[in-house]
Amino acid sequence: MFGDYARLVHRPASPAPETISSDAGWAQEALALLTALPGARRVGLALAEGGGRRLRFTAGDRDRGAGLEWCHVDAYDDVPLNTAIRTGSPVAGGLDDLGEAYGAFVGRQDRAATAALAAVPVVTAGQVLGGFVVFFDRPQAFDHRQRRQLARLGEDLGAALRRAQRSWERPRVGLSDEPVPTGAEAAVHEVGPGSEAVGEARRFLERTLGGWGIDEEATAAAVLCLSELVTNALVHAHTGCSVRTLLEGRVLTTTVRDGGTAHAAAAESVEDPLRVHGRGLQLVEAFSTRWGSELDAAGTTVWFVLELG
Repeated sequence: MFGDYARLVHRPASPAPETISSDAGWAQEALALLTALPGARRVGLALAEGGGRRLRFTAGDRDRGAGLEWCHVDAYDDVPLNTAIRTGSPVAGGLDDLGEAYGAFVGRQDRAATAALAAVPVVTAGQVLGGFVVFFDRPQAFDHRQRRQLARLGEDLGAALRRAQRSWERPRVGLSDEPVPTGAEAAVHEVGPGSEAVGEARRFLERTLGGWGIDEEATAAAVLCLSELVTNALVHAHTGCSVRTLLEGRVLTTTVRDGGTAHAAAAESVEDPLRVHGRGLQLVEAFSTRWGSELDAAGTTVWFVLELG
């Protein structure tokens, strides 16, 4: 049943980056690859945005000839794909298997058309960039071999996405112009290029979180993570950077955006553009609920999330 899968996994997941000018180019290649999987009747892709609070979603049946149609969904919606992206672990099974955990979602499915599904994170260098979902028209074993092949496909797609991002020319909205959700609190700080700027960024976050009533333990974790990201940004871009912290409910999202050039980005490792500063990012991973990054020809955006309980 799954014998052709290995050949699909090792097929190039995307053309060379210079042939892809936008996320739509990568997505079309990825959707074509996923649609070719044995038994796949419908496939979808989601990319993390907005510090991981929302996902941009498209599906194989959303290509209307003029390009893919995308929509935004809340990353916390209780569906298998969102769980795979939030946790970094695949979710797979028959509809009956998934019914207990995702009752409302399963109830919306056409059981005559869908027998099983797999939701898999798209990852590179340990970062979850998004995920894919495959709806199968026949039962699946989802044994160790198949699960490993699906995970490998998520890794291949993640590496292709990261390579493609280097050539994307996308307009950037300044962090101070990012929309603030209703009822949320946000603050922005511009970081200069000097070494003293790291301390200024730390004090900005301490003051801000203190004013919002965040406890000392969470504040200390956030300040530590911010220190690492600002240091990385200054070393990577050789310029200043911008910091934005957003408190929405009990979720704190802090974003650092540098102004690195396409040349600076191209000098980094294809597999891991942040590899050279990996030790600091290990601290971010250890002290935050989750973190991620977005790379394009204009520079790098890195964010971390603390769920305050």
